[in-house]
Amino acid sequence: MKRVNDLNVKIFADGADKTGMLEMNAKPYIKGLTTNPTLMKKVGIKDYEAFAKDILSSVTEKPVSFEVFSDDLAEMERQALKIATWGENVYVKIPVTNTQSVPTYSLVKKLADKGVKVNVTAIMTLTQVRDVVLSLNPDVASYVSVFAGRIADTGIDPVPLMSAAVQLTSMNSKAEVIWASPRELLNIFQADEIGCQVITVTNDILKKLELVDYDLTSYSLDTVKMFYKDAVEAGFSL
Repeated sequence: MKRVNDLNVKIFADGADKTGMLEMNAKPYIKGLTTNPTLMKKVGIKDYEAFAKDILSSVTEKPVSFEVFSDDLAEMERQALKIATWGENVYVKIPVTNTQSVPTYSLVKKLADKGVKVNVTAIMTLTQVRDVVLSLNPDVASYVSVFAGRIADTGIDPVPLMSAAVQLTSMNSKAEVIWASPRELLNIFQADEIGCQVITVTNDILKKLELVDYDLTSYSLDTVKMFYKDAVEAGFSL
């Protein structure tokens, strides 16, 4: 197994907690950051623009993705153009459809042709990957964000699909595939093996990086000690 520093896949920290985001930004192996409205709601953010600009005042070099939150394509466009002005390192997340299943490919094309760096998100099928890639501008950097973790939640092995997504996206040299919503640390190494360019990882999974190459016999003993300690502290008796 490769060490973290030897990986080709770029690890992006996924979150909305300012302290956690800045902590991850300071780590050299974190190459970018992403967030979304759901994560922001969970931590109680009320002012979207103020939060984004606060983060961008500290994260000035690495790419950061912020998402539009309208269901109307015209309003999505307005929000996207505004978000894009917040920094050269900003990517605008556009959902692959709105809530009525209306594809956003035309909007993606319009934005990309205006030079907006887009991160097309919530993708789960190869048809979506293909149509997104065909909508992107080959001269403008972009991300194709495929939710491998959610695909796995349905019982489908995401690796073959992600591998095919990487091949499809190679039609556009400026587009990179994101392995989104990973469920375990192993996904980082799986993404690297298939040539996926980026993986977004939450802080709880990133904390497990210290376990890479950890001796399994020692890990087994640690687990036994944990069970024993918790039973004692709980005061269990039979």
